[in-house]
Amino acid sequence: MIRIRFTGPDSKRRALGRLAGRFSFKSWASGEILVPEDALGYLAVEGIAFQVEGPATYEQNAPALRSLAAAPIQ
Repeated sequence: MIRIRFTGPDSKRRALGRLAGRFSFKSWASGEILVPEDALGYLAVEGIAFQVEGPATYEQNAPALRSLAAAPIQ
């Protein structure tokens, strides 16, 4: 997975519309998006400008952990 950032809000909106249903991705409020390497070529062919930030960190690539409330002991 690769971290990318788009050059503007219009290109980000357009890219998210193209990625949805074709590739898995994660998006953060910071503007970074995590996409598989195959998506980079797809975005380039579609003419969507983006900047590669680098590979994903372990924390970004790991699934979110959710703790469940402890069940009451009976």
